Amino acid sequence: MKDAAALAARGEPHGTAVVAEYQTAGIGRHGRTWHSEAGGGLYVSIILRLPAAAPALTMALGLAVQQAVDDLAGVASDLRWPNDVMLNNRKVAGILVQSAEGGALIAGIGVNVNQSNFPEELKDIATSLRIETGVEHSKDALLDRIIAESLRHAAIDKAEILRRFEARSSYVRGKAVEVDGLKGVTAGLDGEGFLLLQTDSGLRTIMSGGVRG
Repeated sequence: MKDAAALAARGEPHGTAVVAEYQTAGIGRHGRTWHSEAGGGLYVSIILRLPAAAPALTMALGLAVQQAVDDLAGVASDLRWPNDVMLNNRKVAGILVQSAEGGALIAGIGVNVNQSNFPEELKDIATSLRIETGVEHSKDALLDRIIAESLRHAAIDKAEILRRFEARSSYVRGKAVEVDGLKGVTAGLDGEGFLLLQTDSGLRTIMSGGVRG
């Protein structure tokens, strides 16, 4: 994402993409590390020059990656609010949106494509398209589709994105989850795309945090 941010500061246009074969310092939300096996994953950062910001944009990109993954790999993935694409309750892709100079946004997208295994501490929470389908997949074809879908979804009206996300995610409504120690049952999204959580003490609005459930 640093290379993409430097290009954005230089004035590179909306839709410019930077692709890495592997990452030496991959990151996720809240500074978490992202396991990056050389040759196994797809790592792309896209410069976006849009008025929209997270969480709606993050969810738009989640829908884009889900569409690309499902169509090209022949799977039926799930979306975990706000930025994870899941297969069999394990993470196969993630999205991170950061601001850059000049009003640009950088969408960092990581997809576990052809990894055959993960470190012991990640085996229960991460997976790849190869693990789930038993075959290798073309990263080039997936890259092209992800970029196209990302630019298309990023331009969709926010209300429509929230409607689509709720329709495509089992995590948004009626699911028992825990968010940074707070337990409850998800109750949909508010008008800005924040997660509503029904807890024992009442309805809470979750603006950030890692959803687990």
